[in-house]
Amino acid sequence: MKEYDVTISETLEKTVAVTAKSKEAAEEKVRQGYYNSEYVLDADNFTQVDFKAGEGREVAIEDNQIDVLLVKPGEFPQPWKVGTELEDLQAAVGGRIEVVYPFVDQASIVCNEDGKMNGLPLNRALRDENGKMYDIVAGDFLVAGLTEDGFGSLTPEQMTKFEKMFHAPEAFLKMGRGVIALRMEDETVKNAGKDHAKETVKREVPGRESL
Repeated sequence: MKEYDVTISETLEKTVAVTAKSKEAAEEKVRQGYYNSEYVLDADNFTQVDFKAGEGREVAIEDNQIDVLLVKPGEFPQPWKVGTELEDLQAAVGGRIEVVYPFVDQASIVCNEDGKMNGLPLNRALRDENGKMYDIVAGDFLVAGLTEDGFGSLTPEQMTKFEKMFHAPEAFLKMGRGVIALRMEDETVKNAGKDHAKETVKREVPGRESL
């Protein structure tokens, strides 16, 4: 993409009658009268307009991307850039979006509205102020900042806070009428593939809680 300087030239024209000894003297008389504001050209004297562009120069175009945290099942959260248009957010979570506001901070979760219905992998638990699990997000989700106009970038402090909050991937097992959440250890995530990691975490007992 290039940026261009375009010059707009307007032509105003007015004919005045003067008496003089010669053509040159008449022109000089009108010229002096023009500079002395005796003759003023306005919109009524407009005759034409011309547009002329100079050489273009390359410019960087803002893409309206914001800095968010991308959280995927079985993986550590990662900083991510995403556009703020609806189609950008839908592409990031793989379908229609749902916005959840579980934080005191000016931040939200953007997730797939039909994640559970469509059988997407369960991702992370949402917990109340006492640490009790009250819901589970299915599928990939974003943690995004909030502004007066909509979504915005997370601050560096928020990025650190939410990375810590959702750092450990979780697996979920149905136990009777409840659901057990099992948190994966860092080494398990680093050293195993997604599928193997999910099978391994099911055998881990520490860190489990029920919904």
